[in-house]
Amino acid sequence: MSNRYKRTDRRDFMRLMAGLAGSTLLYPRINFAEGRTVIRKPIPSGNEQIPVIGMGTSRTFDAADDREVTIRLGEVLETFFGHGGTVIDSSPMYGSSEQVLGRLLQDFKGPNGLFAATKVWTDGRESGIRQMEQSRKLWGIEGFDLIQIHNLRDWKVHYRTLEAMKAEGRIRYIGITTSHGRDHEELQSVLKNHPFDFVQFSYNIGNRGAERALLPLAAERGIAVIVNRPFARGSLFGATKGQPLPDWAADIDCESWGQFFLKYAVSHPAVTCAIPATSKVHHMVDNMGAGFGRLPDPAMRRRMETHFEAL
Repeated sequence: MSNRYKRTDRRDFMRLMAGLAGSTLLYPRINFAEGRTVIRKPIPSGNEQIPVIGMGTSRTFDAADDREVTIRLGEVLETFFGHGGTVIDSSPMYGSSEQVLGRLLQDFKGPNGLFAATKVWTDGRESGIRQMEQSRKLWGIEGFDLIQIHNLRDWKVHYRTLEAMKAEGRIRYIGITTSHGRDHEELQSVLKNHPFDFVQFSYNIGNRGAERALLPLAAERGIAVIVNRPFARGSLFGATKGQPLPDWAADIDCESWGQFFLKYAVSHPAVTCAIPATSKVHHMVDNMGAGFGRLPDPAMRRRMETHFEAL
């Protein structure tokens, strides 16, 4: 994994945070994952594994003008790394998320390094190159592990650019994404004809459309899958509101509905990683808990589906 980022003195950062929020302090550096094994899955085109639970930044890290929220996001990031997290996904589409993330990454470092993933989201070769360089500067890193073409935008042009960047060693993996079911047919065609390392799309227990073609295709082609919207933007919790977690969820070391949903998503054989986003520390703790213990086998997955559908 890549550890390519700049660091600043922690004391300077802590003084800055203290100055912004008076007595508010970040959580202490604690390795919550110590003594436990983080569940990892392999990147088919690479020679490494990544944790099955990563972190998204859509909406949550768009907080450049809010100092209190930025401080809290530092605590969220600290918790993520402390629980063995490495994969962080962002995009120029997410407002000031990359800017905020970069400020915080100057100080924080996970015990297993940072797997930095962003996207290119513009039209034209030169515009794409400028945007990716701007993202690199905002993150404060030497290079990205993964750059993805966001929502297939001008993908033919950007794919050629990313191929050249990978050949030059400036990035390690090339990916492509969609958040829209209407684009699945085009995405399938792209994946069949081009050797992408990663693909990202929505998949969760309430939206299993990707099981029909995209997930089998990714497995066949040896493409790592990043799952976005594993909670369907929170709508899954609406279905479970007031409902107790079934006792048998303990058989997969599941302690909450959030872990129930995440363990379901990442237990699909073709899924490599899920990237839930949150701006709350206690939600991050819960999310990261899904990356430990047992994952459901096919029989348990069917049981989970049946139970959820009956709610």
